[in-house]
Amino acid sequence: MHQEINGGYIQQLIAGDEAAFDAIYDAYSSKVYRLAYRFLKDSEQSQEIVQECFINLWTGREKLNAEGNIWLYLYVIAKRLSLNALRKISQSRQLTEKLVHHVTTIHNDTEEDILVHDLEQFAEQIICKLPKQQQLIFRLSRTEHLTHKEIAEQLHISPNTVKNHMVEALKTLKSQLQYSDLIYLAPLFFFF
Repeated sequence: MHQEINGGYIQQLIAGDEAAFDAIYDAYSSKVYRLAYRFLKDSEQSQEIVQECFINLWTGREKLNAEGNIWLYLYVIAKRLSLNALRKISQSRQLTEKLVHHVTTIHNDTEEDILVHDLEQFAEQIICKLPKQQQLIFRLSRTEHLTHKEIAEQLHISPNTVKNHMVEALKTLKSQLQYSDLIYLAPLFFFF
């Protein structure tokens, strides 16, 4: 299990601190490798994706949000690099034949299914960090599908308090997903 990377590390990385970069690399390089391998089924290419991903992290560090989710940022870069590599592979006959050997191990999930699943996982991490009352109200609304009035009656609070908690919870979720390509799926998951 990797050590927890907090905003302090990200802030140091943004400032160009190589030790912070090394700590982030140590914490996440194996996860990036596993993600790349899930797409490519090739250890050498997956290792190249890890290197390219962290080069991108270093060169784009000034654009990072110090309060953001570093794994989400790395995930987005690694997924894009892996999909680009997959497209290149499919354009080469020799490598395509190699890839065909692995077709039986590739999940039948469409890319959108994978993205929705990832969004749910990231959202769950964020929801677990919400204040307890906010978390409870969010879950009653989105999991139990209760109305604001029903939640208010159940918790003995005003519907307006329920609404305020929901607004804050959704604002937190949106801000945490802000620089991810998963954000376009947020309306499907949070606002149905």
